[in-house]
Amino acid sequence: MCLSTVAFSIMHGLVRFVSEVLPPFQIAFFRNIFGLAFLLPLLMRSRFAVLRTQRIGLHALRGVINIGAMLMFFTALSISPLAKVTALSFTAPIFMAILAVLVLGERFRIYRWFAIVCGFAGMLIILRPGVVAIDTGALLVTGAATLWAVAMIIIKFLSRTESSLTIVAYMGIFLGVFSVIPAIWVWQPFGLETLFWMVAIGLFGTIAQMTLSQALKETDPTALMPFDFLKLIWTAIIGAWFFAEIPDLYTWLGAAVIFSSGLFIAYRERQSKQRVSVPDQGITWSGQD
Repeated sequence: MCLSTVAFSIMHGLVRFVSEVLPPFQIAFFRNIFGLAFLLPLLMRSRFAVLRTQRIGLHALRGVINIGAMLMFFTALSISPLAKVTALSFTAPIFMAILAVLVLGERFRIYRWFAIVCGFAGMLIILRPGVVAIDTGALLVTGAATLWAVAMIIIKFLSRTESSLTIVAYMGIFLGVFSVIPAIWVWQPFGLETLFWMVAIGLFGTIAQMTLSQALKETDPTALMPFDFLKLIWTAIIGAWFFAEIPDLYTWLGAAVIFSSGLFIAYRERQSKQRVSVPDQGITWSGQD
């Protein structure tokens, strides 16, 4: 999950950079096409066996939801500061936690709720409601975060029977198909240098999706998503270095609160999964509430 946040942050920085010369919808199309191209060697090595699935409808649904989120988020990246977009995207775990209870039937342990609330509080420290106006970019990010939460729940369902490579491969296929029309609508010519950066966007996007899918396969989504807040730290560095967006004290204070909540929930999750044995009764249990 931590590696995923690094790859996503680099990709978002590149999207912001390329959006100065190309529209976001066109960038999204090439992100999907090149992302799928980087998966082709793995698909060919397995002789495309990883594409065998009985859940094609669920993969397609995930693609529809993801393309909507991607188009909104890429547009927000092109019109709003990088750190602000990242901070607002942290509403996704809040929506996801609720969906995990309603859809997956997960037990909503108090420490998870506490950690997520702390992460949300850290986000509010950064945004300082009443000081920062709610603009179009902010609304787009919030909408994208809502769709992401739904997509993550679908990934959790898929991960029960599908490999991480299968999930990511079908995401690339469906996103590539679904992004064709939006890209044609706003198409603009570009040079070789821009093409290079779009290839990089596809590479880091693929790395991010592969590691995220595997992370979701390993454990519960509500236990993982607080680590998604690490993206704030990476994007703050990228924004300061490449776009002269210097984060203020509130940004770092909020990041500290968010990161601490992630560490806390990771510690409690590890404790809850330790198995305890009682030899004289021959009973073993997982330590779950």
